[in-house]
This record gives sequence, structure tokens and C-alpha cells, in this order.
Amino acid sequence: MNHLGLRTTAFAGLLLAAAASHAAAISGGTPLPVHLKYAGRASPAAPALRSSAALVLDATHSSVLYSRHSDVAVPIASITKLMTALVIMDAGQPLDEQLEITAEDRGPRRGSRLAPGTTLSRGELLHLALMSSENRAAHALGRNYPGGLPACVEAMNAKARELGMTNAHFAEPTGLSDENVASPEDLSKLVMAAAKVPQIREYSTDTRLEVRVGRRMMRFGNTDSLVSRPDWKIEVQKTGYISRAGRCLVMQTVIEDRTIVIVLLHSFGKHTRVADARRVRKWMEATLLQATPPAST
Repeated sequence: MNHLGLRTTAFAGLLLAAAASHAAAISGGTPLPVHLKYAGRASPAAPALRSSAALVLDATHSSVLYSRHSDVAVPIASITKLMTALVIMDAGQPLDEQLEITAEDRGPRRGSRLAPGTTLSRGELLHLALMSSENRAAHALGRNYPGGLPACVEAMNAKARELGMTNAHFAEPTGLSDENVASPEDLSKLVMAAAKVPQIREYSTDTRLEVRVGRRMMRFGNTDSLVSRPDWKIEVQKTGYISRAGRCLVMQTVIEDRTIVIVLLHSFGKHTRVADARRVRKWMEATLLQATPPAST
């Protein structure tokens, strides 16, 4: 069996396991499901995506244009940080309050350029968590949430229920745990909620930020190369990666004057998720162009 076959088989197994166990992972009560309206098969043929799970939602018309395994919860990696940001903003803590990175924020898998002892504002940590997917920044935000890390995680799961993310479950605020799971349908709701918060929109789509770490200034960039492309109008975005989640990308963007939510999960290869986003855009532009009647003469 070739590598692609092994990957497909592995993800199929992951989907089956997720479908069988996601109900047990969801804490608290179950809200009434929020149903999406599915459009008929798009024309021309559906985009040839390399992501194993995907959803393309036309938010302007509340219709799903494309879906693949869109209702099954799988690990979502650092897409988690959008939920972390939502509950941090909901808590209303001062964004200019200075917070210190401590040994608690290091963790075994939390690679970071922020050394313990670094002091940054809550706003700067939020900015880095969303733009650069900074894990210690996200953990410090959760640790300094009112009531501490357990209260932050509880708030994340409560927010998921509020948004109708019926298959989602969160175990911690960085996304490094594969216990943080959601379906593409869940994540479309998270993206749309995040897009309503000006700070999340700004921080997630910024291209760079310089902060003082110790005695020197340090520059951070965006993990999503599409935000710097002038031909893309991205309103909110987040990337993610851990081994069990693969490469992930979610965004709300504007294509042909329509607000479009794109969810791409479990992509293999460093550039696959970005290439898939481009495929979605080209497919949509071709579809809409074909659907537009010719001008009368």
C-alpha cells in the first residue's frame, strides 16, 4: 500500500473512532442542534481537495457549498485558540494588564520563543496566540483566566454549547492535546462567532508583531501565508498542526462579494491546506461565473 493509501486508511480509522466516541467526550448538557442548509451538488465538479475533512459555507446565503466528513469530530490542533480567544474576550479582563510567562506555561510539547520570565500584556499574548499560534502565550492566557485554567476550559466548553457546536470538546487552551475535538460544522460556527470580535479579526489576520522579550525586540509573523496576499480578503483565520490532526486551516473570507467560511482539516504536507484554500476559491469563482447569466445586449 502506498503512502497516500496508508494516510487515507489512518484517517478513515480516526473518523470511525471519533464517530463512536465523541458523545462521551462532550461535557455538560447537549444543546438543540443548529442545522445548516445543504445546497445541491455544485457545478462544475466539486473541488479536488487534499484535506480529509472539509466544509465550505456561503454565510451570505446560509448554505453549504461543499462538505466532506463535515459532521464528525476530529482533533483540531491550534484551531482551539479561536475558542480560547473568545472566552478571554468574553471575560472582559484588561488587555493592557501585564502577564508573566512562567514555568507552568512551558509544558513538554509547548515549543515557544517566549522564555519563562517574559512579561507581555494580555493583548500582546492574545495577538501572538492568534497570529503566530504561540502556545505558551495561549497557556498563560488560560492560566490567568478568572478561576484559573480549569475555569477557562469549562468556559470553552460552555461557549461551544452556546454556539451549537454539538460535537466539540475542549481539554486545554493551546490545541496541543488531541482531546480537543470538533467537526467542520462545529468549526464553521466558531469561525463566524470569532469574526464578530474586532480584536480577534485584527490579531488573527495581522502579518507581523514586534514585542520586547528580555532585552531585545523579537519579531513574530503569521502562520497563514494567505493573509499577506493582496488578492485575498480574509476577515478571520487560524492554522493548526499536531500529528493526529494533520495540517488545519479555518477562515472567513470574501469571495465574489460573498462571505465564505472555509474549514480544512487533516491535510498532509506543509502547503496542502493553503493550496486547498486556493482550490476552493478557484472552484467558487468558476462556479459563480458559470451561474451568472450573460448580460443583455
